[in-house]
Amino acid sequence: MNPIRNIYSSIPADIPVELIQDILTAGSFKIERIVSKGHASPEGFWYDQDQNEWVLLLKGGAGLLFEGTDDVLALKPGDYVNIPAHLKHRVEWTDPTTETVWVAVMY
Repeated sequence: MNPIRNIYSSIPADIPVELIQDILTAGSFKIERIVSKGHASPEGFWYDQDQNEWVLLLKGGAGLLFEGTDDVLALKPGDYVNIPAHLKHRVEWTDPTTETVWVAVMY
């Protein structure tokens, strides 16, 4: 029997670097919990992933920018985005006043 876990548990009070934790992995399929607080991608850095990524924002707020666009996509709790493999993107900002909690599914 698997114990019940909570997506909001064990979030440290101080988050100097973005917290990324595997929740489930099975072959090339992976689910992660990501916790940010005022974090952003480094200047000039773009994610360019080999897998598709589906991201759900559960708490907080964040801004995503996709290569070739000037508009930052502002995410609020409940919003989700599917990011195809090799679509370059970056995190422009996350809420500096509260934890931003994401669930990311790589497939």
